[in-house]
Amino acid sequence: MINVVFAAHPSRWPLYEQPLRTAFAKFGLKTQLRTDIPPAEVDYIIYAPNSPLQDFTPYTRCKAVLNLWAGVEAIVGNQTLTQPLARMVDFGLKQGMTEWVLGHVLRHHLDIDYFLARQSGDWLPKVPPLSRDRKVTVLGLGELGAAATTALAGLGFDVTGWSRSAKAIPGLRCLHGADGLTQALSGAEIVVLLLPNTPATQNILNGETLALLGRGAAILNPGRGPLIDDEALLKALADGQVGHATLDVFRTEPLPADHPYWAHPQVTVTPHIASETRPETASEVIAENIRRGESGLPLLYLVDRSLGY
Repeated sequence: MINVVFAAHPSRWPLYEQPLRTAFAKFGLKTQLRTDIPPAEVDYIIYAPNSPLQDFTPYTRCKAVLNLWAGVEAIVGNQTLTQPLARMVDFGLKQGMTEWVLGHVLRHHLDIDYFLARQSGDWLPKVPPLSRDRKVTVLGLGELGAAATTALAGLGFDVTGWSRSAKAIPGLRCLHGADGLTQALSGAEIVVLLLPNTPATQNILNGETLALLGRGAAILNPGRGPLIDDEALLKALADGQVGHATLDVFRTEPLPADHPYWAHPQVTVTPHIASETRPETASEVIAENIRRGESGLPLLYLVDRSLGY
């Protein structure tokens, strides 16, 4: 019997219990799945960083901690966590993120807001360029970034992907490193942020890098709030260097009611809904990783603690 403890926020247990049991049965896993297994008897922990569990020291038998979220910045620095940590990458996350990115890129590419603001009887034609003439840059080429970038390329956009280290994705233009970042941002008309939150990525969009963009560029951030220097973005919006920012993630969440983003005419706030972990698809990834762990195979989506993701 494999002992699996569910240690996410208690509100998640009713949503995940049956999908997890179904996935375990599908993968032929004989498990005891509960929320209250004694720590010394636990083989695997299903986890989210907002869990009451913050001290992993008693879990001496635990083979792996399986995160329900793609982001691990809230747990990766926990000094009591000595077990392998796997982040969540599943179909639901990738598809949800891709749909959000495509929807908002097309919104800005087609300048839909321009027409929504002019429903007054004035006939003011404004024809958008073709996608091949729209320069889109995606910062971050992990699982989510690669999926979104590939989808944008499939629609014909002049898309460039950038990552901190070298990546090669068939059919995509991929840049990396400091020089690559300058090249990727120079003249970009739409920028999508899909990087993890690490010391190396915080404030990657700042006064200096925002100045590289094509004037009036659109910023889309469904990645992590600290990727953007908020004061620099507000200044760039005020002087026209950035035409619009669509933001799904923030340094403080929920976004405080008095934050200037809420009332800013050139900012769209979405409440961290770009991509949500869905119990049915996430449960299959959890089950597959437990199957792999029990079979002596490498776990999927292991976190590199030195990189922070």
